[in-house]
Amino acid sequence: MEEWYAEIITIGNEILSGKTINTNASHIARRLISIGFTIRRITVVMDELEEIKEIFKETISRNPNLIVSTGGLGPTYDDKTSEGISLAINRPLELNQKAYQMIVEKYSRLGIQLTEERVKMAKMPRGSIAVENDVGIAPGIYVKYEDIEILATPGVPREMENVLENFLSKHLTNRPNKKYHEESFIIRGVMESTIAPYVKQLVKKYDLYIKTHPKGKELENPVLEIQIAGSSISEDEIERKIKECKKELIDIGVRLGGLVEEVK
Repeated sequence: MEEWYAEIITIGNEILSGKTINTNASHIARRLISIGFTIRRITVVMDELEEIKEIFKETISRNPNLIVSTGGLGPTYDDKTSEGISLAINRPLELNQKAYQMIVEKYSRLGIQLTEERVKMAKMPRGSIAVENDVGIAPGIYVKYEDIEILATPGVPREMENVLENFLSKHLTNRPNKKYHEESFIIRGVMESTIAPYVKQLVKKYDLYIKTHPKGKELENPVLEIQIAGSSISEDEIERKIKECKKELIDIGVRLGGLVEEVK
């Protein structure tokens, strides 16, 4: 069976200095593996334009199916990912109208005026698609270069996760030729922090992607949607494994005093 390769690029001095642990790369890797990609390489570079340009050029030269980067999409002077990708693929940086509209709407709701720095987040390499960021300001950047799909996500973890999910569900053109299966359910009355250790154990046990999505207030009225996903060359095998994991998680949720319901 043909392998589908992905590479991950993390951009940020705070990662290289050890100040921040690179949890973004591990999340992206787990999520991409869950849908059938093989992660060929994870690279970390500084917030410097030349470094960003060169790492994208180097990664493109290995011809992976997908490149996902995280970090460097904000409004500050050292957020240079968009410009770096522009130089790497030799396409001019320009104002993306869809991204600009997204940013205008968000700042308008907050009653905040646009500045040059805020508009900067809407500048993308020509031909890019702005990927929705439902929990932050800066949209993700999706651009195809030859046969390679490139996604740039923000560095804030919850924004990265949201942009990544939006990309996978709405924009990713080509997917690995493996069988993908996903199931979700809801637990009411159990805090995310309470079930987190059990989720960690089951990720290792089943080698699946498990994500908890809080839907209520953690301390007052906790509601969790739990997503379990994975892929395999065998449809029966991955469905069986996910159902076993789901049953175990449901049993744990009930033991913790939660009420379980299926996602409609």
